[in-house]
Parts: sequence; structure tokens; C-alpha cells
Amino acid sequence: MSFLWSLVDYFLTSILFLVGLYGILIRPHLVRKLMAMNILQVAVIVFFITLGYKDGATPPIQRAYEDSPVARDYINPLPHTLMLTAIVVSVSTTGVALSLLVRIYRRFGTLDENQLLKKLK
Repeated sequence: MSFLWSLVDYFLTSILFLVGLYGILIRPHLVRKLMAMNILQVAVIVFFITLGYKDGATPPIQRAYEDSPVARDYINPLPHTLMLTAIVVSVSTTGVALSLLVRIYRRFGTLDENQLLKKLK
């Protein structure tokens, strides 16, 4: 049963990734491209968190009353730690991109990619 759920997680993460990729490649509006980039980043984060999950495992915290720890009994904390960093990078990237979009809109009066390219020529 656990194997089936992990396949469902990977399938849904793949769909989320493809939705984000579609939005980045196809949509001409820059705000929509930014939202699609965030969807793509969330898909990658969910994938890595799903990858680090183990059935029946606990967080890697050693308690005083336990015997010597066995690695197979614990969840790997590295993917979760790296994804916390990825979330911070994602939020800061979004903030910088939004400020750039505000500047682009004030200067050119549009956020449509095709109209921007025409105005830049």
C-alpha cells in the first residue's frame, strides 16, 4: 500500500511540475509566468520531501532512554533541511521578480511579453 501511495505522490508532483513548465513556456503574461515558476518550485520541493519520507520512521532525535540508534529507524533530515533553504530562496526570488515586474509595468505600461518585445525593438 505504501508503494502505491508513493507512486501517487510522484504522479501528482509530476503533474504539478508540468503545469508550472507549461505556464512558463506558453503564457505570455509575465505575472502568470512568475506564478508558474512558483508552482514549478513547489513541485520540486514536494518531490524532495516525498523522496526523504520513510514509512514507520521517526525524526532523528536521540532520547536518553533509547539504546544505540539504528539509521534505518530514522527519517533522513537532509532533504527536509535543503527544502527549507529552497523555500527561502523561492520567496526571495519571487519578491525580487515582483519588484522588477512593477518597474517594467511603470516604464512600458504592459506586462505582456509580446507587447514588451515590440516596444523594445
